[in-house]
Amino acid sequence: MTKINDIDLKKWKEYNDIITDSLWIISERDSFGENRGDYHGNFIPQIPYQMYKRYLRRGEWLIDPFLGSGTSIIESKKLGINAVGVDISLDAINISKSRIVKTVGEVKNILINGDSSSLDFKSILLENKIESIQFAILHPPYWDIIQFNEINGNLALEDTLEGFLKKFSKVVDNCVNILDSNRYIAVIIGDIYKNSEWIPLHSYMINLLQEKKMILKSIVVKNMGETKAKQNQRALWRYRSLLGGFYVFSHEYILIFKKGK
Repeated sequence: MTKINDIDLKKWKEYNDIITDSLWIISERDSFGENRGDYHGNFIPQIPYQMYKRYLRRGEWLIDPFLGSGTSIIESKKLGINAVGVDISLDAINISKSRIVKTVGEVKNILINGDSSSLDFKSILLENKIESIQFAILHPPYWDIIQFNEINGNLALEDTLEGFLKKFSKVVDNCVNILDSNRYIAVIIGDIYKNSEWIPLHSYMINLLQEKKMILKSIVVKNMGETKAKQNQRALWRYRSLLGGFYVFSHEYILIFKKGK
């Protein structure tokens, strides 16, 4: 059986920092070091930290095809894990570089500006003498809820749900193709409310990955912290909720899949 982490099960009671429940209530963002919440839409660093502790060993490789401001690689560098990060925005890549270089750790990091739905990940690994990837962490846009940029190919610019899922599917294929068998992919996603209807993006993504023969291992529900903007509009959203007959989003999902043999 392939060992997928550095956990010593003989000392399992000592791993108090590792969450094993499927409901995560995290009161505040970890702001240690270069982790910041100033990049719109980036996830809290506790998510990649927990994923890496469970699904990676020191010295292994991960890929993040939606790198953003580099939170995933800041955390992997701390844990001695090598990483490939891709983002369609050159600005995001430059922000990531500036933050990752200030983070302590002896690892290899490869940052690439490009469209993860069309890049040849196998060629990227070959050029950098990497045999394969042992984990993939995907935090795509929640469809068009945030317009990060106007770059052609940006998932958030897709007009239809079908177009969004089709493009995301290509990113998943690229990741699965370089992932070792019996290793894991995590998708961090939230649902959205659009045209007076709840759109369960997490359900669509579960179906999408299962169609690719990926094994669903866990669905983690995590509370969503309030941004300053949300805090300022709390009363407004409560009013809209009462008026419109819906509930205000306060959670997102971490979907964990395993690649079969």
